[in-house]
Amino acid sequence: MKPMTIARSVLIMAVCIGVLPSARAVGNDAASQPVIIDIPDDGQPANGDVAELESLSRDGKIVTLRKAFNGSYGASLSYYAESMIYYAALFQQSKVWRVYKTQNDSRAEAVYADFVKSSATLADTEIRRIKLEAEKAYADKQIAAQTDRANRLQADLAIAHAQQGQVASHQLEQQEAIRNLRTEQAAAQAQLRALQQRVQDLQRQSDSDLPPPQTPPLR
Repeated sequence: MKPMTIARSVLIMAVCIGVLPSARAVGNDAASQPVIIDIPDDGQPANGDVAELESLSRDGKIVTLRKAFNGSYGASLSYYAESMIYYAALFQQSKVWRVYKTQNDSRAEAVYADFVKSSATLADTEIRRIKLEAEKAYADKQIAAQTDRANRLQADLAIAHAQQGQVASHQLEQQEAIRNLRTEQAAAQAQLRALQQRVQDLQRQSDSDLPPPQTPPLR
C-alpha cells in the first residue's frame, strides 16, 4: 500500500471515529444532532454497504422512500423489503459514496436527515459559485447591451452634429442669397422705373406733332 493511500485511509478512519459516533447517537430528534460531512474519494474502492446498495438498486430489489438534492449533492433513504433493511445514502452526481444501513426505521430517518444536512452544507460553495456565475453572466450581458446603446447614441450624436453644421451652413447660404436677391430686386425695380419713365418721355416726344386727342361730345 502506497504511503498516500495509507495516509488517506488514516484520515478517513479519523473522520469516521470523530464524526460518525455523533451520527450514530442520533435519537428520534434528528435536528439536534451534528451534521455528518464526508468528502468523496474517487481513489478509494466502494465499501461493502455502498456496493451492496448499488447491487440491490441495479437488480431493482430496493425502493426509494426519500430523496433530496442540493446542487450536485443529495441524500436518499431506501428500503430493502426482503430483509427489512433501510439504507441512508449520501451521493454526488448520482454517485453514492456514503451508505448507512439499519433495520431501525427511526435511526434510518435520523441518519437520512443528517445526510440531507450534509448535502446542503457541501453544496453551499457550489450553489454560491453557480449564483455568482449567473450574476456575472447577467452583468456581462447588461454591459454589452449598454455598450451597444452608448455606441448607437454616440453615432446618432455624431450624425446630428454633422447635420447641424450642414444646416447652419445652408442657413447662412440662404440668408446671403436673400440679401443678394433683395439688392438685385431693388436695382431691378429702379431700372424698371427708369425705363418706364423713359418710355413715357419717348412716347410724348413721338406724339408731340400729333393733334391732341379729342374728347367725344356729350349726348
